[in-house]
Amino acid sequence: MWRWIALGVVGVAVLVFGFSLIDSSGAGNVTASAQFIPVNQPIDGFARAIDPYDWQFPQDFGAHPEFQTEWWYYTGNVQTAEGRHFGYQFTLFRRAISPTETTSDSAWRTNQMYMAHFAVADVEGGQFHHAQRFSRGSAGLAGATADPRYHIWLEDWDVMAEDDAAQFTRIQANADGFGVDLRLEQIKPSALQGQDGLSPKSAEEGNASYYYSLTRLLTSGTITIDGEAFTVEGATWKDHEFSTSALGTRALGWDWFGLQLDDNRELMLGQIRLVEGGVEPAFGGLLVYPDGSTRYLPQSALTLNVTNTWVSPHTGATYPAGWNLSVDIGEAEPLEITLTPLLADQELHGGGGIDYWEGAVQISGDATGYGYAELTGYTQQMTGRF
Repeated sequence: MWRWIALGVVGVAVLVFGFSLIDSSGAGNVTASAQFIPVNQPIDGFARAIDPYDWQFPQDFGAHPEFQTEWWYYTGNVQTAEGRHFGYQFTLFRRAISPTETTSDSAWRTNQMYMAHFAVADVEGGQFHHAQRFSRGSAGLAGATADPRYHIWLEDWDVMAEDDAAQFTRIQANADGFGVDLRLEQIKPSALQGQDGLSPKSAEEGNASYYYSLTRLLTSGTITIDGEAFTVEGATWKDHEFSTSALGTRALGWDWFGLQLDDNRELMLGQIRLVEGGVEPAFGGLLVYPDGSTRYLPQSALTLNVTNTWVSPHTGATYPAGWNLSVDIGEAEPLEITLTPLLADQELHGGGGIDYWEGAVQISGDATGYGYAELTGYTQQMTGRF
């Protein structure tokens, strides 16, 4: 949901002998280093999510640099023919450090910074693998485009369209001891979150994002663990959001769920927890039907009860680790489902300015299936982070 928050809590300070000062003539010796520091970055000059947006696909699969923050987020649940289950996450974050690009002859200078998170949950092996990378959006190191085809990347971690409409895309990423090479097929239209894609996060004007989802991407390919390749099939969920100053000042953190039901429906459900207790009423959810049509779900349609907790050995944080959900989807009876993490430890920790839990979950009850959950604000309070 709001994975870009990690970029909102870190700034990139290229020191005085940084890449942006490289002499294109090649004369002299130049050293460079990057330092990630907390920032309170102004938003003047950036576009805001206020009015309805004129969506154009596949062009809007690409970047929107006039907004301060943007991310492309993929999560999926896949299995081998024998039933070995894996979850995976691939997320690319873009953060602008100024509203306009500085003109320069240097190929290194840019106002766009990128970060990628990559994770694989090996359920049978009981292991959660995760890695991250940072780079600048220059010299071909990282970027996002839809011209001539959709492509997002950070070095050799990337998602690339195989056709002009981006119906078929391919994710390739490899880290220390794990990797994915997966082909995704879009079978439903883009689902616009919130009010036709304008997703409010508080009552204050501009505290919103432009947000769509591809809720069911048929997935096949390989996942590699410690040199062993597993042929897998399953489904992936894609979220893409762009915004400037989306969260309200009272936000403590959030619980977000992207759920793919076996009856070919999908649910996005979530809640923004407030510092004084309770939840933000402005943010709701979405039900996607088998034919791709959608139904907006207000926050009042969701009842969420935690059934279990897990204490992280890495950060000491206590996370929810199981939920009962009651969702009013406009039928005679609410949809009652239970969510259970496939692994307790799916915490991304150790860098980027924030630790959070993001992992594969199983769905049972009135409906069955798999999905992903994201939990933030359990290690660091989100208030004032961006």
